[in-house]
Parts: sequence; structure tokens; C-alpha cells
Amino acid sequence: MFGSARDAIQIGRSSEVCAALPGDILEFAGRVGFHADEIQSALLNAAGRRVILNCTRQWGKSTVTAVRAVWEAYSNPYSLTLVVSKSMRQTSEFMKKAAGFVRQLGIQRRRDPDNPVSILMPNGSRIIGAPSCEENVRGFSAVSLLIIDEAARVPDDAYDAVVPMLAVSKGKLWLLSTPWSKRGFFYEEWTNGGEQWHRVMAPATECARIPAEFLEEERKRKSKERFRREYLCEFTKGEGMLFDRDLLDQCFKDDRAVLGW
Repeated sequence: MFGSARDAIQIGRSSEVCAALPGDILEFAGRVGFHADEIQSALLNAAGRRVILNCTRQWGKSTVTAVRAVWEAYSNPYSLTLVVSKSMRQTSEFMKKAAGFVRQLGIQRRRDPDNPVSILMPNGSRIIGAPSCEENVRGFSAVSLLIIDEAARVPDDAYDAVVPMLAVSKGKLWLLSTPWSKRGFFYEEWTNGGEQWHRVMAPATECARIPAEFLEEERKRKSKERFRREYLCEFTKGEGMLFDRDLLDQCFKDDRAVLGW
């Protein structure tokens, strides 16, 4: 998909390629053919090391983050960007978007010989895609940017396996997803993760690309919980949960108050 294993990188071209790059990420996005809206622009310009995006279906979360991944690789020579999602198919779709932006720059796609779903940049940087299988995602180190796509569906043990890859490099972590139930690391980081996270929420009602008539059709077709989850960025009780998570948390909070804990 991304070239043959014998493709050789032309490291000598790295300074030439990097010198031609814009110094601003929004200018760069325009150069690769992506024109960000207001919320997407704010996301691309997020300066923190921890970024979490809670957004509607069909907002373009994978596309805008693919721009960020390519920007990271070009502006940071010899860096490693690691992309993790629930399945290899989904990761491959993300990588196809990133590869499309590479083509817009006039750069021939090459892959890292050791990683079949990958992009090897002329400046020595790599973007590597991996599934969220805990035993298979281990082994990477010095990650500059870690992206977890559809994070609400990625298992907690996979999250625990990849986050330590940022320790030495002091790398950046981006979580992006449409919400799911009130459990799992995506919900916990969004709700209780503290001030270290730069949070961006993008409901369908604030996205001009999603027509109001379509949302009304979906509102009638789907259950109330599913519509709120997929289009309004709300975490819901979830499948198999008898009680709402917020209600349970409040009950335990009240009990602790009575006991003086």
C-alpha cells in the first residue's frame, strides 16, 4: 500500500523538503488541500502536550488529525508518530488520509521496511499505524506524537501499553473519538483527567457541513441515547449498564459525605 520494502529513503533531500514547508500549520493545511473550519483550526493550533477531541460523527476528526500527523513528521526530522485505533482496517484508513496529504506535497510515498502500514518521510521521520492489540503494539519508543483514533472503542490495556512510550521523548498525546459509554479511559480523561488536557468538543449542531434536516431524520430514526452519543457528544449509560454512571457516582459521593470520608 505504501511502497515496497526495498524503497530507500533519500535523507539528503530532507533539508530541501523541510526548507520548502510553511512555518504555520494552518498554512501547511491549506497547502495539502485541507481548509479547516473554526473549531478545526483551534484544534490544529492546540499547543499543549495532551489534546482530547470529543466530536460528532462525520466531523472530519481523522482527516484533521492526519494533517497534524503529517505536520509533525515534516517539522520534526527523525521523529516517530504512532497511530493506534481499534482495528487494523481503521488504522489503515487513517494512514491513507495521511498518505494523500503527502502526495499533495509532491513527495513519493515510501514505507518503513519494518512496518507494513507506515509512511517514511524524506527527513527520516516515520508515521506508523498499529492496531490496539496490547501484546502487538508494544515495542515502540521515543514517540513524538501518539494519536489514538476512535479512542472510546480502544481497550484500556492498549492505552496503558502505549502511554509509557511518551515518557523519555516527552511526546504529545492526542485522543479523538465520538463518545460511547461512561467508562473507559476516553471517558475518564475527558471527565476527570484534569487541567493537563486541552479539550475540544464539536457537536453536529455546530458543524455547518451536517445539514439540520439530516440530523432531524437521524433523531427520529435512532434511539435517544444513540443520537445524543453520536451527534451531541454526550456519554451515555452504555450497553449492559443497569444504572447511569453519574447517578452511581453521586450515590457514593453522598455516602462518603454521611460517613465523613
